[in-house]
Amino acid sequence: MNGVFITGSNTDVGKTTVGVEIIRHLSKTRKVKVRKPVETNCQLINETYAPKDAIALNELCPEPEPLSVVCPYCFELEASPEEASSHDGTTLSIDDLVSACNADTEDSFIVVEGAGGLYSPIADASLNSDLAKRLQVPIVIVIRDELGAISQALLTIEAAKKNKLSVSCVVLNEIQANNLGNKEALTAYTKIPIVSFSKKNLELFYSEIEGLI
Repeated sequence: MNGVFITGSNTDVGKTTVGVEIIRHLSKTRKVKVRKPVETNCQLINETYAPKDAIALNELCPEPEPLSVVCPYCFELEASPEEASSHDGTTLSIDDLVSACNADTEDSFIVVEGAGGLYSPIADASLNSDLAKRLQVPIVIVIRDELGAISQALLTIEAAKKNKLSVSCVVLNEIQANNLGNKEALTAYTKIPIVSFSKKNLELFYSEIEGLI
């Protein structure tokens, strides 16, 4: 697979928000497809579960695909995919997710978004890190730019190294404006590229990720 795996330090750090802009930028020069193989907290609409993150990502692709291909495993329970699938009486395996990510991906750059943080359970007895290892693509780590971001970033980088994962960059997602200086501080502790993300300055983000992904 030619692509990238978007993960984070936790849930609700802005993986989808960052992923949307990565897809928007890469689509200018590449054929991009997205895979969000499993999503929880899905709303039942007309007898079909609506995976809102997968929908947001898919809509930015040059040629959006059927949601059954983009996100084949959808669950209503707001929990980890491992727990949500078990709650529905389903055993979701890591092989299921690998197959979903690789389906119909020839000649495309694939943006895969995980579920939760790098060490969050994503399938039966499997973590997001296990899926990233099986896909053998570089990862982008999204960190909420807040107090504690340095520790969160370094711990996630260490987890990636332990699992022999290649890290393209760490994205500091500035959800609320601050003067913490996390980007500058992080560069003193890691050689992994640190990229700033703010909806107020997307052109800077695009220029920083160019060449990293």
